[in-house]
Amino acid sequence: MTLGRINKLETFGSVDGPGVRFVVFTQGCPMRCLFCHNPETWDFKGDKDGAFDISAEDLLKKALRYQSYWGRDGGITVSGGEPLMQMDFLIEFFELAKAAGVNTCIDTSGVNFVRSEPYFGKFQRLMKSTDLLLVDLKIIDPEEHKKLTGHGIEHNLDMFRYLDEIEKPIWIRHVLVPGISDNDEYLHRARDFIDTLHNVQKVEVLPYHSLATAKYQQMGIDYALKETKSPTPERIANARAILSID
Repeated sequence: MTLGRINKLETFGSVDGPGVRFVVFTQGCPMRCLFCHNPETWDFKGDKDGAFDISAEDLLKKALRYQSYWGRDGGITVSGGEPLMQMDFLIEFFELAKAAGVNTCIDTSGVNFVRSEPYFGKFQRLMKSTDLLLVDLKIIDPEEHKKLTGHGIEHNLDMFRYLDEIEKPIWIRHVLVPGISDNDEYLHRARDFIDTLHNVQKVEVLPYHSLATAKYQQMGIDYALKETKSPTPERIANARAILSID
């Protein structure tokens, strides 16, 4: 039995996959995205942020209490942090969930994806019990991606390609940040990449907001985007027109 390190639970999520979702936010993330709104999940221990350990069986029991609200399309989404940092726990949790007939979804950046063992074998096993992935496409330019997240983009893009190879459905999420990802050249390059994939069911443009500023202040972390405004309705419409696959 592997214990999961969890930051928090949301029992009635409506923006983390289809239908109503029981959302699990895992602890731990290697990325340091400038627009991150969950900096309390960065540290794996998260001792000061109310993080707790739980078994896959006990977590599923908690989730199933809310099953009557899910309807036909809802289920469980595991987000973070970066949930794929806790692969062994996620495998246990999703295999139990699928045995109970639950729709499963992972919200991930793919930052630690590799096609080498032991990671790749575990990832392949996890995909057998995963119905959908919400995959972040932060920014398509490699240099800008490293500035924005602290990491290169190679692992992320390779996970996109692998999920396409195995025909695993994905929703793509793109946070639109003025002065960074709100750039027509990058948006068109992102669309060109998306057009190479055959498993994309939806592309969501998420307008940047600064609601996490107070969290950074409380944690004593400098918030690099504190002067950045939300994108205008016109720029949001522009990004959606470029990236939409509808």
